[in-house]
Amino acid sequence: MAAVLAGLATPPALAAPAEEPTAAGPTVEEQRLDRAAPQEILRRSGFDAVAPELARTLGKVRSYAEAERVVVRQGSRLWQRAVDRAQGRGPAGGDLSRDDDRPLYWARLGMTREVRQWEPEFGLTDAQRTKLLTSIERTSRGQDTIRYSHRKGVKRILVTGFDPFTLDRDVRISNPSGATALALDGTVINTSDGPARIETALFPVRWQDFTDGTVERTLRPYLPRVDLFTTVSQGRVGRFDIERTNGAWRGGFPDNENLSRTETIPVNDPASQPQWTSTTLPYKDIVAASTGRFPVYDNTEVTEVPAGGSDPVVRPQGPTPGSTARAGGGGNYLSNEIAYRATLLRDRLGLCGSLPGGHVHTPVLQFGTGNTDPATGTVTDPQFVQNRLDIIAQVREIVRVAAEASR
Repeated sequence: MAAVLAGLATPPALAAPAEEPTAAGPTVEEQRLDRAAPQEILRRSGFDAVAPELARTLGKVRSYAEAERVVVRQGSRLWQRAVDRAQGRGPAGGDLSRDDDRPLYWARLGMTREVRQWEPEFGLTDAQRTKLLTSIERTSRGQDTIRYSHRKGVKRILVTGFDPFTLDRDVRISNPSGATALALDGTVINTSDGPARIETALFPVRWQDFTDGTVERTLRPYLPRVDLFTTVSQGRVGRFDIERTNGAWRGGFPDNENLSRTETIPVNDPASQPQWTSTTLPYKDIVAASTGRFPVYDNTEVTEVPAGGSDPVVRPQGPTPGSTARAGGGGNYLSNEIAYRATLLRDRLGLCGSLPGGHVHTPVLQFGTGNTDPATGTVTDPQFVQNRLDIIAQVREIVRVAAEASR
Protein backbone atom coordinates (compact mmCIF):
# COMPACT_ATOMS: atom_id res chain seq x y z
CA MET A 1 0.00 0.00 0.00
CA ALA A 2 9.07 -0.56 -1.02
CA ALA A 3 10.69 2.16 0.82
CA VAL A 4 9.11 5.50 1.56
CA LEU A 5 10.34 8.52 -0.36
CA ALA A 6 12.22 11.04 1.74
CA GLY A 7 9.85 13.86 2.59
CA LEU A 8 6.82 11.66 3.27
CA ALA A 9 5.46 9.81 6.26
CA THR A 10 7.98 7.29 7.54
CA PRO A 11 6.92 4.29 9.62
CA PRO A 12 8.16 4.35 13.21
CA ALA A 13 10.59 1.66 14.26
CA LEU A 14 9.03 -1.54 15.54
CA ALA A 15 9.00 -1.92 19.29
CA ALA A 16 11.65 -4.14 20.80
CA PRO A 17 10.54 -7.77 20.97
CA ALA A 18 8.75 -8.68 24.17
CA GLU A 19 10.54 -10.92 26.62
CA GLU A 20 7.50 -13.21 26.79
CA PRO A 21 5.00 -14.05 24.03
CA THR A 22 1.79 -12.09 24.46
CA ALA A 23 -1.55 -12.00 22.67
CA ALA A 24 -3.92 -9.06 22.52
CA GLY A 25 -7.68 -8.99 22.57
CA PRO A 26 -9.64 -8.20 19.42
CA THR A 27 -9.61 -4.68 18.04
CA VAL A 28 -12.69 -2.48 17.79
CA GLU A 29 -13.06 -3.52 14.14
CA GLU A 30 -12.70 -7.20 14.97
CA GLN A 31 -15.27 -6.99 17.76
CA ARG A 32 -17.95 -6.02 15.22
CA LEU A 33 -17.48 -9.41 13.56
CA ASP A 34 -19.83 -11.09 16.02
CA ARG A 35 -22.81 -8.96 15.07
CA ALA A 36 -25.58 -10.61 13.08
CA ALA A 37 -25.10 -8.72 9.78
CA PRO A 38 -21.35 -9.47 9.34
CA GLN A 39 -21.99 -13.13 10.13
CA GLU A 40 -24.79 -13.23 7.56
CA ILE A 41 -22.62 -11.53 4.93
CA LEU A 42 -19.84 -14.07 5.51
CA ARG A 43 -22.23 -17.02 5.45
CA ARG A 44 -24.11 -15.89 2.34
CA SER A 45 -20.90 -15.27 0.43
CA GLY A 46 -19.11 -18.47 1.42
CA PHE A 47 -16.33 -16.45 3.05
CA ASP A 48 -17.24 -17.71 6.52
CA ALA A 49 -14.71 -20.53 6.12
CA VAL A 50 -11.71 -18.21 5.58
CA ALA A 51 -10.79 -17.47 9.22
CA PRO A 52 -11.42 -21.04 10.47
CA GLU A 53 -9.19 -22.37 7.70
CA LEU A 54 -6.39 -20.03 8.76
CA ALA A 55 -6.81 -21.08 12.39
CA ARG A 56 -6.59 -24.77 11.47
CA THR A 57 -3.50 -24.21 9.35
CA LEU A 58 -1.75 -22.12 11.99
CA GLY A 59 -2.48 -24.86 14.50
CA LYS A 60 -0.22 -27.18 12.50
CA VAL A 61 2.80 -24.91 11.98
CA ARG A 62 5.96 -25.54 13.96
CA SER A 63 7.95 -22.36 13.41
CA TYR A 64 7.56 -18.64 12.89
CA ALA A 65 9.00 -18.89 9.36
CA GLU A 66 6.29 -21.39 8.48
CA ALA A 67 3.66 -19.08 9.97
CA GLU A 68 4.91 -16.25 7.77
CA ARG A 69 4.46 -18.38 4.67
CA VAL A 70 0.97 -19.37 5.75
CA VAL A 71 -0.35 -15.85 6.32
CA VAL A 72 1.16 -14.53 3.08
CA ARG A 73 -0.32 -17.41 1.10
CA GLN A 74 -3.76 -17.18 2.67
CA GLY A 75 -3.89 -13.37 2.60
CA SER A 76 -3.04 -13.39 -1.11
CA ARG A 77 -5.56 -16.13 -1.71
CA LEU A 78 -8.28 -14.07 -0.02
CA TRP A 79 -7.59 -11.06 -2.23
CA GLN A 80 -7.59 -13.16 -5.39
CA ARG A 81 -10.75 -14.96 -4.34
CA ALA A 82 -12.53 -11.63 -3.78
CA VAL A 83 -11.33 -10.29 -7.16
CA ASP A 84 -12.35 -13.48 -8.95
CA ARG A 85 -15.76 -13.41 -7.32
CA ALA A 86 -16.31 -9.76 -8.25
CA GLN A 87 -15.35 -10.46 -11.86
CA GLY A 88 -17.49 -13.59 -12.23
CA ARG A 89 -14.75 -16.20 -12.18
CA GLY A 90 -15.15 -19.38 -10.21
CA PRO A 91 -18.12 -20.30 -8.03
CA ALA A 92 -20.31 -17.48 -6.73
CA GLY A 93 -19.89 -18.90 -3.24
CA GLY A 94 -23.32 -17.88 -2.00
CA ASP A 95 -26.30 -15.78 -2.94
CA LEU A 96 -24.89 -12.31 -2.32
CA SER A 97 -24.17 -10.23 -5.40
CA ARG A 98 -20.72 -11.02 -6.81
CA ASP A 99 -19.71 -7.34 -6.80
CA ASP A 100 -20.05 -7.10 -2.99
CA ASP A 101 -16.91 -5.83 -1.24
CA ARG A 102 -18.07 -6.74 2.27
CA PRO A 103 -17.12 -10.44 2.33
CA LEU A 104 -13.46 -9.47 1.83
CA TYR A 105 -13.60 -6.88 4.61
CA TRP A 106 -15.17 -9.15 7.21
CA ALA A 107 -13.11 -12.21 6.23
CA ARG A 108 -9.90 -10.20 6.61
CA LEU A 109 -10.94 -9.15 10.10
CA GLY A 110 -11.61 -12.78 10.93
CA MET A 111 -8.07 -13.62 9.84
CA THR A 112 -6.45 -10.83 11.83
CA ARG A 113 -8.44 -11.77 14.93
CA GLU A 114 -7.19 -15.34 14.66
CA VAL A 115 -3.58 -14.18 14.40
CA ARG A 116 -3.99 -11.64 17.20
CA GLN A 117 -5.18 -14.34 19.60
CA TRP A 118 -2.97 -17.19 18.38
CA GLU A 119 -0.53 -18.57 20.95
CA PRO A 120 1.72 -21.20 19.34
CA GLU A 121 3.78 -23.58 21.43
CA PHE A 122 7.03 -22.23 19.98
CA GLY A 123 6.23 -18.72 21.22
CA LEU A 124 5.54 -15.49 19.37
CA THR A 125 6.92 -12.06 20.23
CA ASP A 126 4.88 -8.89 19.82
CA ALA A 127 7.08 -7.84 16.92
CA GLN A 128 6.56 -11.16 15.14
CA ARG A 129 2.80 -11.02 15.65
CA THR A 130 2.74 -7.46 14.28
CA LYS A 131 4.65 -8.61 11.22
CA LEU A 132 2.15 -11.42 10.58
CA LEU A 133 -0.75 -9.00 10.90
CA THR A 134 0.93 -6.57 8.52
CA SER A 135 1.41 -9.37 5.99
CA ILE A 136 -2.30 -10.17 6.09
CA GLU A 137 -3.21 -6.52 5.63
CA ARG A 138 -0.94 -6.00 2.64
CA THR A 139 -1.61 -9.27 0.83
CA SER A 140 -5.38 -9.27 1.31
CA ARG A 141 -5.62 -5.69 0.02
CA GLY A 142 -3.75 -6.32 -3.23
CA GLN A 143 -1.01 -3.95 -2.15
CA ASP A 144 1.80 -6.32 -3.13
CA THR A 145 0.31 -7.78 -6.32
CA ILE A 146 0.24 -4.74 -8.59
CA ARG A 147 1.49 -6.10 -11.91
CA TYR A 148 1.55 -4.46 -15.32
CA SER A 149 2.04 -5.90 -18.77
CA HIS A 150 5.32 -5.24 -20.51
CA ARG A 151 3.48 -5.19 -23.81
CA LYS A 152 4.29 -2.10 -25.80
CA GLY A 153 1.42 0.33 -26.25
CA VAL A 154 -0.58 -0.75 -23.17
CA LYS A 155 -1.24 2.14 -20.79
CA ARG A 156 -0.92 1.58 -17.06
CA ILE A 157 -3.59 2.86 -14.67
CA LEU A 158 -3.60 2.62 -10.87
CA VAL A 159 -6.87 2.87 -8.89
CA THR A 160 -7.33 2.62 -5.13
CA GLY A 161 -10.38 2.06 -2.92
CA PHE A 162 -11.35 1.90 0.75
CA ASP A 163 -12.91 -0.42 3.30
CA PRO A 164 -16.46 0.18 4.51
CA PHE A 165 -16.72 2.77 7.31
CA THR A 166 -19.23 4.34 9.76
CA LEU A 167 -20.03 0.77 10.76
CA ASP A 168 -21.43 1.73 14.15
CA ARG A 169 -24.11 3.70 12.35
CA ASP A 170 -24.94 0.79 10.06
CA VAL A 171 -22.86 -2.39 10.20
CA ARG A 172 -24.37 -3.51 6.88
CA ILE A 173 -22.60 -0.75 4.97
CA SER A 174 -20.60 -1.36 1.80
CA ASN A 175 -18.05 0.95 0.19
CA PRO A 176 -18.47 1.34 -3.59
CA SER A 177 -14.83 2.35 -3.95
CA GLY A 178 -13.77 -1.02 -2.54
CA ALA A 179 -16.23 -2.83 -4.79
CA THR A 180 -14.84 -0.87 -7.74
CA ALA A 181 -11.27 -1.89 -6.88
CA LEU A 182 -12.28 -5.56 -6.88
CA ALA A 183 -14.22 -5.24 -10.13
CA LEU A 184 -11.43 -3.41 -12.00
CA ASP A 185 -8.30 -5.15 -10.75
CA GLY A 186 -6.31 -6.60 -13.63
CA THR A 187 -8.90 -5.59 -16.24
CA VAL A 188 -8.18 -3.95 -19.57
CA ILE A 189 -10.21 -1.06 -20.98
CA ASN A 190 -10.11 -0.01 -24.60
CA THR A 191 -9.46 3.62 -25.38
CA SER A 192 -9.15 5.43 -28.69
CA ASP A 193 -5.42 5.48 -27.97
CA GLY A 194 -5.18 1.73 -27.38
CA PRO A 195 -5.68 -0.64 -24.44
CA ALA A 196 -5.06 0.30 -20.81
CA ARG A 197 -4.57 -2.12 -17.91
CA ILE A 198 -5.97 -1.21 -14.50
CA GLU A 199 -4.39 -2.42 -11.28
CA THR A 200 -5.95 -1.72 -7.89
CA ALA A 201 -5.35 -1.83 -4.15
CA LEU A 202 -7.42 -1.21 -1.03
CA PHE A 203 -6.70 0.88 2.06
CA PRO A 204 -8.02 0.73 5.62
CA VAL A 205 -10.07 3.48 7.23
CA ARG A 206 -7.64 4.02 10.10
CA TRP A 207 -5.70 7.18 10.90
CA GLN A 208 -2.70 5.31 12.30
CA ASP A 209 -2.08 3.28 9.15
CA PHE A 210 -1.86 6.52 7.18
CA THR A 211 0.49 8.02 9.76
CA ASP A 212 2.65 4.91 9.41
CA GLY A 213 3.02 5.48 5.66
CA THR A 214 0.78 2.82 4.11
CA VAL A 215 -0.14 5.06 1.17
CA GLU A 216 3.44 5.97 0.30
CA ARG A 217 4.74 2.42 0.73
CA THR A 218 2.14 1.15 -1.69
CA LEU A 219 2.17 3.87 -4.34
CA ARG A 220 5.80 4.97 -4.49
CA PRO A 221 7.11 2.02 -6.55
CA TYR A 222 4.41 2.47 -9.18
CA LEU A 223 3.72 6.17 -9.71
CA PRO A 224 6.86 6.65 -11.85
CA ARG A 225 5.71 3.73 -14.04
CA VAL A 226 2.01 4.46 -14.55
CA ASP A 227 0.25 6.71 -17.05
CA LEU A 228 -2.59 7.73 -14.75
CA PHE A 229 -3.76 7.16 -11.19
CA THR A 230 -6.81 7.98 -9.15
CA THR A 231 -7.71 7.39 -5.54
CA VAL A 232 -11.42 6.69 -5.09
CA SER A 233 -13.73 6.89 -2.09
CA GLN A 234 -17.39 7.27 -1.22
CA GLY A 235 -18.49 10.90 -1.00
CA ARG A 236 -21.81 12.66 -1.39
CA VAL A 237 -25.35 11.48 -2.08
CA GLY A 238 -26.34 11.23 -5.74
CA ARG A 239 -23.20 12.65 -7.38
CA PHE A 240 -19.61 12.08 -8.40
CA ASP A 241 -16.99 14.72 -7.62
CA ILE A 242 -13.58 15.25 -9.15
CA GLU A 243 -11.83 16.93 -6.24
CA ARG A 244 -9.75 19.82 -7.50
CA THR A 245 -7.80 20.60 -4.30
CA ASN A 246 -6.63 18.53 -1.31
CA GLY A 247 -5.83 20.01 2.10
CA ALA A 248 -3.16 19.16 4.68
CA TRP A 249 -5.58 18.84 7.60
CA ARG A 250 -7.17 16.02 9.59
CA GLY A 251 -10.59 17.00 10.87
CA GLY A 252 -10.96 14.40 13.61
CA PHE A 253 -13.88 12.26 12.40
CA PRO A 254 -13.59 8.84 14.11
CA ASP A 255 -12.07 6.04 12.06
CA ASN A 256 -12.96 2.34 12.06
CA GLU A 257 -11.20 1.94 15.40
CA ASN A 258 -13.26 4.86 16.78
CA LEU A 259 -10.10 6.94 17.08
CA SER A 260 -9.90 10.62 16.12
CA ARG A 261 -7.08 12.79 14.83
CA THR A 262 -7.28 16.58 14.57
CA GLU A 263 -3.97 17.90 13.27
CA THR A 264 -1.92 18.72 10.24
CA ILE A 265 -1.45 15.57 8.16
CA PRO A 266 1.82 14.13 9.50
CA VAL A 267 4.54 13.78 6.89
CA ASN A 268 8.32 13.64 6.99
CA ASP A 269 10.01 16.99 6.35
CA PRO A 270 6.99 19.08 7.40
CA ALA A 271 8.98 22.27 6.80
CA SER A 272 8.47 21.78 3.06
CA GLN A 273 4.92 20.48 3.39
CA PRO A 274 2.40 22.45 1.29
CA GLN A 275 -1.01 23.30 2.68
CA TRP A 276 -2.64 22.32 -0.61
CA THR A 277 -2.11 19.93 -3.49
CA SER A 278 -4.06 19.83 -6.74
CA THR A 279 -5.48 17.25 -9.10
CA THR A 280 -3.85 16.71 -12.46
CA LEU A 281 -6.74 14.56 -13.71
CA PRO A 282 -8.37 15.97 -16.86
CA TYR A 283 -11.39 17.14 -14.91
CA LYS A 284 -12.87 19.27 -17.69
CA ASP A 285 -13.01 16.27 -20.03
CA ILE A 286 -14.43 14.01 -17.32
CA VAL A 287 -17.18 16.45 -16.33
CA ALA A 288 -18.12 17.08 -19.97
CA ALA A 289 -18.37 13.39 -20.86
CA SER A 290 -21.46 11.22 -20.53
CA THR A 291 -20.12 8.60 -18.14
CA GLY A 292 -23.25 7.20 -16.50
CA ARG A 293 -26.35 7.74 -14.45
CA PHE A 294 -24.94 10.10 -11.82
CA PRO A 295 -23.91 13.73 -12.47
CA VAL A 296 -20.18 14.47 -12.22
CA TYR A 297 -18.91 17.75 -10.79
CA ASP A 298 -15.62 19.62 -10.79
CA ASN A 299 -15.54 20.39 -7.08
CA THR A 300 -13.43 23.45 -6.29
CA GLU A 301 -14.66 24.27 -2.79
CA VAL A 302 -12.27 24.23 0.19
CA THR A 303 -12.26 25.49 3.77
CA GLU A 304 -9.27 27.58 4.81
CA VAL A 305 -7.95 29.91 7.46
CA PRO A 306 -6.96 32.94 5.36
CA ALA A 307 -3.46 34.37 5.65
CA GLY A 308 -3.40 36.58 8.74
CA GLY A 309 -6.78 35.26 9.90
CA SER A 310 -7.90 32.95 12.68
CA ASP A 311 -11.32 31.64 11.67
CA PRO A 312 -12.11 29.07 8.96
CA VAL A 313 -13.72 30.39 5.77
CA VAL A 314 -15.37 28.40 2.98
CA ARG A 315 -13.94 29.26 -0.44
CA PRO A 316 -16.11 28.01 -3.34
CA GLN A 317 -13.36 28.64 -5.91
CA GLY A 318 -10.40 27.16 -4.06
CA PRO A 319 -7.79 28.38 -1.58
CA THR A 320 -6.34 31.88 -1.45
CA PRO A 321 -2.58 32.57 -1.29
CA GLY A 322 -0.95 31.89 2.05
CA SER A 323 -3.98 30.22 3.60
CA THR A 324 -3.98 27.26 5.99
CA ALA A 325 -6.04 24.19 5.11
CA ARG A 326 -9.03 23.08 7.13
CA ALA A 327 -10.75 20.97 4.44
CA GLY A 328 -9.99 20.08 0.86
CA GLY A 329 -12.68 19.56 -1.73
CA GLY A 330 -12.99 16.03 -0.39
CA GLY A 331 -13.33 17.20 3.22
CA ASN A 332 -10.83 16.52 6.01
CA TYR A 333 -11.21 12.77 6.53
CA LEU A 334 -9.17 9.92 5.03
CA SER A 335 -10.58 10.49 1.52
CA ASN A 336 -8.92 13.88 1.50
CA GLU A 337 -5.82 12.48 3.15
CA ILE A 338 -5.21 9.74 0.60
CA ALA A 339 -5.68 12.30 -2.16
CA TYR A 340 -3.27 14.68 -0.44
CA ARG A 341 -0.64 12.02 0.18
CA ALA A 342 -0.86 10.53 -3.33
CA THR A 343 -0.63 13.90 -5.08
CA LEU A 344 2.13 15.08 -2.74
CA LEU A 345 4.04 11.91 -3.57
CA ARG A 346 3.46 12.61 -7.28
CA ASP A 347 4.86 16.12 -6.85
CA ARG A 348 7.88 15.07 -4.77
CA LEU A 349 8.72 12.47 -7.38
CA GLY A 350 8.83 15.29 -9.93
CA LEU A 351 5.80 13.99 -11.83
CA CYS A 352 3.36 16.87 -11.42
CA GLY A 353 3.74 18.04 -15.00
CA SER A 354 3.58 14.60 -16.59
CA LEU A 355 1.38 12.28 -14.51
CA PRO A 356 -2.41 12.75 -14.39
CA GLY A 357 -3.64 11.90 -10.92
CA GLY A 358 -6.14 12.92 -8.28
CA HIS A 359 -9.24 11.86 -6.40
CA VAL A 360 -12.73 10.76 -7.42
CA HIS A 361 -15.59 10.73 -4.93
CA THR A 362 -18.41 8.33 -5.75
CA PRO A 363 -22.04 8.73 -4.71
CA VAL A 364 -23.08 7.30 -1.36
CA LEU A 365 -24.18 3.70 -1.84
CA GLN A 366 -27.79 3.58 -0.67
CA PHE A 367 -30.17 0.79 0.19
CA GLY A 368 -33.57 0.59 -1.46
CA THR A 369 -36.64 2.33 -0.07
CA GLY A 370 -37.91 0.52 3.01
CA ASN A 371 -34.51 -0.96 3.83
CA THR A 372 -32.78 2.06 5.32
CA ASP A 373 -33.20 1.28 9.03
CA PRO A 374 -30.15 -0.66 10.27
CA ALA A 375 -32.20 -2.17 13.08
CA THR A 376 -34.80 -3.78 10.82
CA GLY A 377 -33.26 -3.77 7.33
CA THR A 378 -31.72 -6.63 5.38
CA VAL A 379 -28.06 -6.86 4.36
CA THR A 380 -28.89 -6.40 0.68
CA ASP A 381 -31.72 -5.62 -1.73
CA PRO A 382 -32.08 -5.21 -5.52
CA GLN A 383 -31.73 -1.42 -5.48
CA PHE A 384 -28.62 -1.63 -3.30
CA VAL A 385 -27.04 -4.03 -5.77
CA GLN A 386 -28.05 -1.96 -8.79
CA ASN A 387 -26.71 1.24 -7.23
CA ARG A 388 -23.35 -0.43 -6.62
CA LEU A 389 -23.18 -1.84 -10.15
CA ASP A 390 -24.00 1.57 -11.63
CA ILE A 391 -21.30 3.26 -9.56
CA ILE A 392 -18.69 0.66 -10.56
CA ALA A 393 -19.59 1.05 -14.23
CA GLN A 394 -19.38 4.82 -14.03
CA VAL A 395 -15.98 4.79 -12.31
CA ARG A 396 -14.74 2.52 -15.11
CA GLU A 397 -16.02 4.98 -17.69
CA ILE A 398 -14.53 7.98 -15.84
CA VAL A 399 -11.16 6.20 -15.86
CA ARG A 400 -11.52 5.48 -19.58
CA VAL A 401 -12.31 9.14 -20.34
CA ALA A 402 -9.38 10.27 -18.21
CA ALA A 403 -7.02 7.88 -20.01
CA GLU A 404 -8.17 9.09 -23.43
CA ALA A 405 -7.83 12.74 -22.44
CA SER A 406 -4.32 12.17 -21.04
CA ARG A 407 -2.57 11.14 -24.23
